[in-house]
Amino acid sequence: MKVTGEIPQDLNGVYLRNTENPLFESIGRYHPFDGDGMIHMMSFCDGEVEYRNRFVQTDGFRAEVDAGQALWAGLAEPPSRSLREGKCARGRMKDASSTDIVVHAGVAVSSFYQCGDLYRLNPHTLDDLGKETWGGAFPSAGVSAHTKVDEHTGELLFFNYQTSAPFMHYGVVSADRQLVHYVPIELPGARLPHDMAFTPNYSILNDCPLFWDPELIHRGIYATRYYRDMPMRIGIIPRFGASQDVRWFECRSTFVLHWINAWEDGDEVVLDGYFEDDPSPRVATDSTLEARMFRFLDLHSMKSRPYRWRFNLRTGAVTEGYLSDTITEFGMINQANAGLPYRYVYSVVPTRGMFTFDGLIKHDVRTGREEVLMFGDGVVGSETVVAPKPDAVDEDDAWLITFTSDVPNDVSHCVVYDAKALNAGAVATVQLPERISSGTHACWAATSR
Repeated sequence: MKVTGEIPQDLNGVYLRNTENPLFESIGRYHPFDGDGMIHMMSFCDGEVEYRNRFVQTDGFRAEVDAGQALWAGLAEPPSRSLREGKCARGRMKDASSTDIVVHAGVAVSSFYQCGDLYRLNPHTLDDLGKETWGGAFPSAGVSAHTKVDEHTGELLFFNYQTSAPFMHYGVVSADRQLVHYVPIELPGARLPHDMAFTPNYSILNDCPLFWDPELIHRGIYATRYYRDMPMRIGIIPRFGASQDVRWFECRSTFVLHWINAWEDGDEVVLDGYFEDDPSPRVATDSTLEARMFRFLDLHSMKSRPYRWRFNLRTGAVTEGYLSDTITEFGMINQANAGLPYRYVYSVVPTRGMFTFDGLIKHDVRTGREEVLMFGDGVVGSETVVAPKPDAVDEDDAWLITFTSDVPNDVSHCVVYDAKALNAGAVATVQLPERISSGTHACWAATSR
């Protein structure tokens, strides 16, 4: 591959990104979240780099390959149009395992936002390692995207959700891949949580007031509704707590797609995430179905901004407010600080009216200072991972890695930046063999030297 600049010698590990990459023409309307899971991998070792991509070998992917066509209707179509039964919280839907990717116990694990199986891949070769089983204890309700790996304990934390009681579960998997804790979480009804957070002692779940209309679920219709007069509830549970140990806190009404980080400060649990001023933007009554569906993909319309909540476990008080007025989302931090106090988050500059990213923002949550780097006209980027330098002294002694796609020129690159000198431009740019699709989430896994 063509390399511009120089690959840092101390950058050793793999950058993994999951994407929705459709193999077959969709049944009816195509939604950007419908594509098959494809993992893109950049492996860095002693100044050299290697690129690979592989489809995630899900049950649904293999069934459609055998059939030579799409078998499941996507998010923009009613489930009744699917040609086969399916899994996931919504039902009659393909578990594409196309949303998230983490590395746990040395293995890459991909997941789906509507809850499904976890699929394992070798993080360096992307060889298929089959489904995760957790010693035969994998839950029948599946697992949602945004499993969390605590690098300090090696544990994996997760949740799932479904349309019948109990509507949510929370669990912990040990560093040796055994399910060691799994409890139901009591909710008033079916919900649509997307992410979670953790501290050394607690896990943080949510009950946001944007979810499937309960009157329509019984008719097989999965239409989301935002209940503007309902508060958002945050549930804080000890890492190995029982169902009755959850403490619920009421907050300003919103929907949070992604959290940034959480930590403990005396009697308080502090939680950072992206507050949406308008989780369900209104459109004209004569708008097309596509316009009504895709309004949830425009972060500018939803007015997503960094925000902080503080929950006092002794008094029950909640303090909350914005960290910035900047419209942004998809924040990544140095994972050594996950669950602990931190200073920097690297978020995206969202494209107006589309679900793509035009640039990168380095946000100092202590001072409020923001540095913005734009990728250029017609160039869109990916969730940017943080790769700490081996001799790091500061939190931002790190390399930042992202994929970019130059749509007008039909080419993609992997780009490396110095986190301390973001506006100095790319340290190295690697041209990929093909232009790759946009995607959702990514992770970094260092390799010991």
